[in-house]
Amino acid sequence: MADFTEILTEDHMAMIARQSVFFVATAAAEGRINLSPKGLDGTFRVLSPSRVAWLDLGGSGNETNAHLLADGRITVMMCNFEQPALILRIYGRGKAVLPADPDWEELSGHFTLLPGTRQFFDMAVESVQGSCGWGVPLMKVERDRETLVKFHAGQDPAEWTAKYSSRSRSIDGLPTRPTDRYIAGAGAGNGAGD
Repeated sequence: MADFTEILTEDHMAMIARQSVFFVATAAAEGRINLSPKGLDGTFRVLSPSRVAWLDLGGSGNETNAHLLADGRITVMMCNFEQPALILRIYGRGKAVLPADPDWEELSGHFTLLPGTRQFFDMAVESVQGSCGWGVPLMKVERDRETLVKFHAGQDPAEWTAKYSSRSRSIDGLPTRPTDRYIAGAGAGNGAGD
């Protein structure tokens, strides 16, 4: 059975803290629905019962950014792959926060920046749905993959910035707000390595 709350409860937050993977879904009025798996330890934070955020590294596309500009709606889903069975969906409205934005400093203080940090996604929680998750298998996490962080750490900062600043359209042609600088990820908070 599903239950809804308007905010994240203490039980929800405890479940979120144990998760190694989450899924982000967005859509615009036209085009593809985007569904992205996310991971890497420490990249998702509950900032309050009505606000969550996550750190985003450069990747093959920037669909979440484009869809949030076009529509703003976003769903985050987490599945408890251990006991007890539980699926948690967080519904709300989100925005991308890039290094040039005023909110960057406040958000970056909650995270350890990683090489290739492109943006944060800041989400206002509108409702939360918990459901049984009885159909989700039991699985154990072996470890984070190091490939993406290693890839970004090995990039020339000027080439990285040129590559990601030129990605100004989604796969459906919607505009994005591309990042304007490489974040080396040498520490938390102040965008070390800028």
